[in-house]
Amino acid sequence: MDWFLKSSEAMSNLNPFNMAILFIVPLTTLLLVLLHRTRRRAPYPPGPKGLPIIGNMLMMDQLTHRGLAALAKQYGGVFHLRMGFLHMVAISDPEAARQVLQVQDNIFSNRPATIAISYLTYDRADMAFAHYGPFWRQMRKLCVMKLFSRKRAESWQSVRDEVDAAVRSVANSAGKPINVGELVFNLTKNIIYRAAFGSTSQEGQDEFIGILQEFSKLFGAFNIADFIPYLGRVDPQGLNGRLARARAALDSFIDKIIEEHVQKKRNGNGVCDGETDMVDELLAFYTEEAKLNNEPEDLQNSIRLTKDNIKAIIMVYLWIPFIFFFLYI
Repeated sequence: MDWFLKSSEAMSNLNPFNMAILFIVPLTTLLLVLLHRTRRRAPYPPGPKGLPIIGNMLMMDQLTHRGLAALAKQYGGVFHLRMGFLHMVAISDPEAARQVLQVQDNIFSNRPATIAISYLTYDRADMAFAHYGPFWRQMRKLCVMKLFSRKRAESWQSVRDEVDAAVRSVANSAGKPINVGELVFNLTKNIIYRAAFGSTSQEGQDEFIGILQEFSKLFGAFNIADFIPYLGRVDPQGLNGRLARARAALDSFIDKIIEEHVQKKRNGNGVCDGETDMVDELLAFYTEEAKLNNEPEDLQNSIRLTKDNIKAIIMVYLWIPFIFFFLYI
């Protein structure tokens, strides 16, 4: 009773404006909450019912091509899955696939990126994971015309040298067993490393392979924070530290190579017999600040690359061929 009397006395001392605020604010908050919950939105396609918070994450081991085909028979060619806080739609119907991949491909062309991919590619600074748009189109042109053109591939003396060395190694091992998988892996490694960095030395190769192997593990690792973002800071799996160490290792390795190329260029001995490597080609577009113009006629002036762009391009395009050997050899 005393509490009620004191509350009544306090209310009587409020002026009309304060009393209005006291009642309007809670009512407005309640109304906004109700409107948010009851607002109409397009329904998701049919799909298996998930659990609270985690959704259909317990089904992840079933989401192979056969598992998705079985779900499509049950729920239709377009069905919905919820992985934590992420909503996913699986397309199995031919007409729906045509709409996604052909008719409206500009809407669906952006590739989703996990926390690891975004961090290790310097926030999608490369072409493989960059958002579709002017930057991606210019990067594709750079790769087609400069980095991976047929003329450039045919002019690489390093390819012929490494193939000759591999043939000689086989010839010298006549009558002895040869590990073909190891031979092909070493040949590919030497060609790519020499074409990228212009180095015939074996020094640094093992370090770089170790970096790529760690990147492969992190790219493929299951990170709960990709599906429940609130756990990102908690980092229950300890992946944030591994990501930081992996990118720091790549930074240290490629920064040293870039600096060596810059120093050689200053000394006037960066190109030997007209053959350039990937770092040389990318440094021709290097600038401290990114620049992108819509001038398709002049590639040199239409795009300028930062050091993060160069490192991301080198990492991704050396990682892709090696990943097949890591998985199958």
